[in-house]
Amino acid sequence: MAVAILSFYPSLSPLKHLHHRTANLFSISSSKPFLSPFAPKPTTLSFNLSTPITMNTNNSSSRVTRLSALIDPDGGALSELVATAAELEALKQEASGLPSVKLSQIDLEWVHVLSEGWASPLKGFMRENEYLQCLHFNCLKLENGSVVNMSLPIVLAIDDEQKEKIGNNENVALLSPDGQPIAILRKVEIYAHNKEERIARTWGCTAPGLPYVEESISPSGNFLIGGDLQVLQPIKYNDGLDQYRLSPRQLRDEFDRREADAVFAFQLRNPVHNGHALLMNDTRRRLLEMGFKNPVLLLHPLGGFVKADDVPLNVRMEQHKKVLEDGVLDPETTVVAIFPSPMHYAGPTEVQWHAKARINAGANFYIVGRDPAGMGHPTEKRDLYNPDHGKKVLSMAPGLEKLNILPFKVAAYDTVAKKMAFFEPSRSQDFLFISGTKMRNFAKTGENPPDGFMCPGGWKVLVDYYTSLQSEETIAKAPVGA
Repeated sequence: MAVAILSFYPSLSPLKHLHHRTANLFSISSSKPFLSPFAPKPTTLSFNLSTPITMNTNNSSSRVTRLSALIDPDGGALSELVATAAELEALKQEASGLPSVKLSQIDLEWVHVLSEGWASPLKGFMRENEYLQCLHFNCLKLENGSVVNMSLPIVLAIDDEQKEKIGNNENVALLSPDGQPIAILRKVEIYAHNKEERIARTWGCTAPGLPYVEESISPSGNFLIGGDLQVLQPIKYNDGLDQYRLSPRQLRDEFDRREADAVFAFQLRNPVHNGHALLMNDTRRRLLEMGFKNPVLLLHPLGGFVKADDVPLNVRMEQHKKVLEDGVLDPETTVVAIFPSPMHYAGPTEVQWHAKARINAGANFYIVGRDPAGMGHPTEKRDLYNPDHGKKVLSMAPGLEKLNILPFKVAAYDTVAKKMAFFEPSRSQDFLFISGTKMRNFAKTGENPPDGFMCPGGWKVLVDYYTSLQSEETIAKAPVGA
């Protein structure tokens, strides 16, 4: 199931086509964006939008100011927490003399998220009052009395020994998993980490087997440490994908370069099939019909922690590339980038975070799938969450009042037309629903999906990946000396 969440200035005329807070339903079962070489390079400037942007022209002595249609970040400005190059050496020297906390890989991903402003207006790991608001209200109340959504705790756990070493120190150095200083946490506050309460309120479930809990929370310490974060340098992973990890600022610049008057974001942690593409292309068509002139798609795969049986990020990125190359999505109106957040699989609680973060990147519209951020119950044979609750929660969530929901129809594989199409109840027998799990099973067993389900280039990427896994498993099981 999928819904598009809309958010934009009321001065934009297409708003007359929208119904605020409607809950209509639609469904389908480091520096450069991932752009096509054929992406357009605008030669004209628009002067009828909202936030001023100053741009250099070819004449270095002149500057042109135009206006941006992008929505403001939560809190009014991005909380960008990376130090300047001029500060770097002094900060490294300071960090070397501070008590330190070594981060896990997931902790590092959260530093990345915070440093670029995805969690704006948050300026560091949560102190206790922020944590309690997030845990109990799914939002933060700002000094001016306004409320912003914040549904997931962004916290850093420490153990008893680390707490003792920090003592009364006001500042703490944060080290990468390989021991390098990457940030300083200032004016720290240490408070109790009640893991059971955190798990129960975030997931609505304390059964064993929740992936993020087992990876990050259960083995973590009994205390949380919050404070203002100052990151020494931009976070890099050196995995060949850093050029796709665009910050909210970089994405906003790209959308402005393209003169986008609407940005619609689609998050996914699975390969793109033609049903996804049908939704994204139909979203753009509807936006054009509503009066927008240049809607741009942000195809935004999640790039942080995922559970072991999800398709790895590098494979997904290669598959997405083939989708653009095969023309399933228009490379001239699509930006592909990586969203650095870890995945919680926390259903309606987590989907609020996903929507809120894309607002900070400038997205006016957000498409979210059926059972967003959900998973099967870890100990029972059922879904952990009601698949319809994600879109309902988004229509009511505190701090997301400016968002609207754009209705879509159900899409499935039409066995008569042999392509993904919008579901027609009058001939339901002609439609086949192929879940992400079923899609992965096709690829694992070498069975081809129906023609028209996925572009051939994209499907080959998946088959090659699962074939390589099977080869590795065969080698691993071979007797020694065989």
